[in-house]
Formats: sequence, C-alpha cells, structure tokens
Amino acid sequence: MLRNQVTDPLFPECPVRNVLVRIGDKWAVLVLLTLDEKKHPMRYKDILQCIPDISQKMLGVTLRELEADGLVKRMAYAEVPPRVEYELTDRSRSLMPHILNLVEWSLNHFTDILKDRKAFMKKKGR
Repeated sequence: MLRNQVTDPLFPECPVRNVLVRIGDKWAVLVLLTLDEKKHPMRYKDILQCIPDISQKMLGVTLRELEADGLVKRMAYAEVPPRVEYELTDRSRSLMPHILNLVEWSLNHFTDILKDRKAFMKKKGR
C-alpha cells in the first residue's frame, strides 16, 4: 500500500483529497522541483544530493509514489552496472507552473508568516 493513500470512507473517490495528499507531501514537492530545475533525467544519487535532508528510504518511497501517480517516469537501463533515471512526465510538467506559483507565493510571504507565528505563540504564552 502506498504511504499517503486516502481512505476516508465518506469521500473515497474525492479527486481533491487524493491529489493534495500526494503533492502536499514536502518530499514530493521537493523531488518535483528538483527534476524540473535540472530539465533532464536524473539518477537517484543525484536527486539525493540535491535534497540533502531527505533520507534514502524517503526518497525511494517518494519516487515510487510519484511514479504510481504518473508524475515521474522511471527508466531502467540494462547496463552493467544497472542505471536508473527519473524524469517528469507530461502530467507533472502541467502541474509545475502551479507549484512554482506556490513557491513564489511562499517566498513573498514567508517573513510575514514567521512574524505572525511568533506573535501568535507569544500571545498564547508559549
């Protein structure tokens, strides 16, 4: 079973819940951004180097989930040693403008959000 599978019995077919649970994952967004930035297929170790705080296990899980959703294409080459590369699919390329807009929005508002969080915590006495 995939890690972020929505199992809400009231809304098992809800496309919004099922899509957002996957792309709302911080690792999924970072992997998609990394593949988009490089503009060419990448090997697992190269993705890992670009996202230094992700564990090998989480990168593997995330790549499998993105592949299962048709957002990442995995290409295995019958070579010695074996070579596996990952790249964005057309589906994920159509998603990237939205993710990039979210990144831009985050960068524009990050300082104010941190300030508001700090004020909130201070107000709550934490």
